[in-house]
Amino acid sequence: MSSVHPRLKTRICELFGVDYPIVQTGMGWVSSSKLTAATSASGGIGFLATATQTFPEMKQSVAEIRELTGNPFGINVRTDSPDINERLDWAIKVGIKVVSFAQAPRPEMVKKLKDSGVVTIPTIAARRHAEKVAEWGVDAVIAQGSEGGGHTGEVPTAVLIPQVTEAIDIPVLAAGGITNGKGLVASLAWGAEGIAMGTRFLLSEESDVPASVKQAYFDAVVTDTIRTRSIDGVPQRVINTKLIRDLETAKLSRLPRAVRNALKFRRLTQTTFSDLAREAFAMKKNQELTWAQVALAANAPMLTKATMVEGNHDIGIMPTGVGLGVIESAPPVAEIVRSIILEASDILNGLTCPVD
Repeated sequence: MSSVHPRLKTRICELFGVDYPIVQTGMGWVSSSKLTAATSASGGIGFLATATQTFPEMKQSVAEIRELTGNPFGINVRTDSPDINERLDWAIKVGIKVVSFAQAPRPEMVKKLKDSGVVTIPTIAARRHAEKVAEWGVDAVIAQGSEGGGHTGEVPTAVLIPQVTEAIDIPVLAAGGITNGKGLVASLAWGAEGIAMGTRFLLSEESDVPASVKQAYFDAVVTDTIRTRSIDGVPQRVINTKLIRDLETAKLSRLPRAVRNALKFRRLTQTTFSDLAREAFAMKKNQELTWAQVALAANAPMLTKATMVEGNHDIGIMPTGVGLGVIESAPPVAEIVRSIILEASDILNGLTCPVD
């Protein structure tokens, strides 16, 4: 690509071994091998979502990515998965370049990966969290503001990114409501060294999300999202559909549905009852949730699958950042990456003052 501004060659590019500081995040049921490979092939870096995959499915997806591109890519892992250690050992063995985390990693996980030369990058939502994981030795962080989709924090992107970049010395990727080159330039001004996007890549040609669901995203405006605890007890941003409004009010009816979803998710992911119970106790302890909230946590993967895989957007949930209201089409990933880089380069060139 010609006319790329040199300011876009950041430490992120060197760290990941990529051309552009653009990350496609690991969205459950969405970030498939096809989407991940397309992002990496376009000069950014894609992350395969493995939290909703069995171990064999994860291995197969990695093989598919490598058939489609020789460029670096990453995997996003669920740190409380019962077989997380086996997955990490396998990732090290087969030479995975980067590992990101669906929840906060444990210090021993970071050490294991770093000692083996694997780049580690968690997502954080507060300055104190960034400082904590930086002490553990992570290589970079994705700082996601409250405008981001799915599970997200309370601090707006424009406030969070400067806070985090001032607090730690490792590279920071900005996330939360970013969809274009303007967002990339703004992120650089805040001190970040690149951007991470979910919704923008969900709405791409290579995304396997059903057309009817993509259309529901196109039909929504920036005020059509809500940050809710009603799905799994933890705040996440989704499109404010009738289902969400019902969940917000029908508190007593959520528990039976959540229990049914927990059992269904167990079957899909081949999780044993003992492992499911172990995860539940860990979740209750680590996240300080009630037992009702622990049961409700099963809603997220199954309700997301109903939409993103089965196309039932009337009965499923649609995680999204607020940027959905400015996205009007689903072009190829290569076009998305190219347009972001060219727009950002044009803006940076226009901001450069001539030297007398």
